Amino acid sequence: MSYVDDVLARVKKQNAAEPEFLQAVEEVLESLRPVIDANEEVYRKQAILERICEPDRQLKFRVPWVDDNGQVQVNTGYRVQFNNAIGPYKGGLRLHPSVYLGIIKFLGFEQIFKNSLTGLPIGGGKGGSDFDPKGKSDREVMAFCQSFMTELCKHIGADVDVPAGDIGTGAREIGFMYGQYKRITGKYEGVLTGKGLSYGGSLARTEATGYGVLYIVDEMLKCNGKDIKGKTIAISGAGNVAIYATQKAHQLGAKPVTCSDSSGWVYDPDGIDVATLKDVKEVKRARLTEYVKARPNAEYHEGRGVWTVKCDIALPCATQNELQLDDAKALVANGCFAVAEGANMPTTLEATKYLQENGILFCPGKAANAGGVATSALEMSQNSERLSWTFEEVDSKLQGIMVNIFHNLDDAAKRYGKEGDYVAGANIAGFEKVVDAMLAQGVC
Repeated sequence: MSYVDDVLARVKKQNAAEPEFLQAVEEVLESLRPVIDANEEVYRKQAILERICEPDRQLKFRVPWVDDNGQVQVNTGYRVQFNNAIGPYKGGLRLHPSVYLGIIKFLGFEQIFKNSLTGLPIGGGKGGSDFDPKGKSDREVMAFCQSFMTELCKHIGADVDVPAGDIGTGAREIGFMYGQYKRITGKYEGVLTGKGLSYGGSLARTEATGYGVLYIVDEMLKCNGKDIKGKTIAISGAGNVAIYATQKAHQLGAKPVTCSDSSGWVYDPDGIDVATLKDVKEVKRARLTEYVKARPNAEYHEGRGVWTVKCDIALPCATQNELQLDDAKALVANGCFAVAEGANMPTTLEATKYLQENGILFCPGKAANAGGVATSALEMSQNSERLSWTFEEVDSKLQGIMVNIFHNLDDAAKRYGKEGDYVAGANIAGFEKVVDAMLAQGVC
């Protein structure tokens, strides 16, 4: 049995109840076969794959808090510190009812390679809770965040583990968590990213993930003889990533025509209006039915359906496994020629394979979604230097990082005879840097 098959069998046996984690590991290891086969003797002897697939530590803890009725509520908190071979653990905190250990492990595993691809000294980690901030008062959110940080603060630090925001964790939640960290430890340090601008946050952090998706798509198209100007883009989601991907798409001369939330989706033939979308989602915190009230030419549809719209480029920016095999077939049939993952693993393995087999330019999330964590690392740099860079400085650095990511994954794919396979290229480029550091540091 090959080393890859041996490790996959072991991981599947040990993590049988965690399908998202197994999906992420299988996708990465399968695409790494050429690299691993070429170095099998060294990697097997050093147990590289076993070590990279097993987190350094997995933290699970109780989070008790009191709601507005005086009732004590209890949630579960998680932090998985996966790999710190190239820098302190770095990854967001997801607050969503779907969160359990398997989700956090899948996100943390992906984060290892995503963070490596940025070229910045940050390792992989992830955390969160099954707490749902939707419908909660500010006081209830604060109560949860303070309780959550009371335990988490024992395990993080500016040079140890630097969490950030994710689904359900925005500026409000980061602020409450940072205040509690400071109160308990007495330290004013860059231990969280995504902070407010008044206390160490970075300009362009809010826009970073969405902007980054478009920067890498633009570079991918240029390198394949195509131009993003005038192209129609289907985007899923209506959160931070989707909003700013839509904004940057407009700035680059493309026309984004869709957005979605957990209830339904919108098609706007005139192009999604960013100001209206922001008002609905960031100000009113309402459903997308409110969008069509302000945009009479737009259509609202219940349920799923974003990927049925005729488009040139598709950007899944909502959540994991949202783009499935039937969706991939619809995109191909409608003439789509490029897909980039704005969310974490939003495309199933079957859909990814189908898109690649049909000649679609496919950029995986660990590359396309890396703009957020890259700018978080830039925030860490500013905190360490006690400086604040301009929006233009941060945005310029972000664009440079995303362009470099594409060329690094493109070069890696070509080196192993997989030209055009950007999934393999991203995994190989991210993996090589981490493994070099692991081998240099001995068995640890």
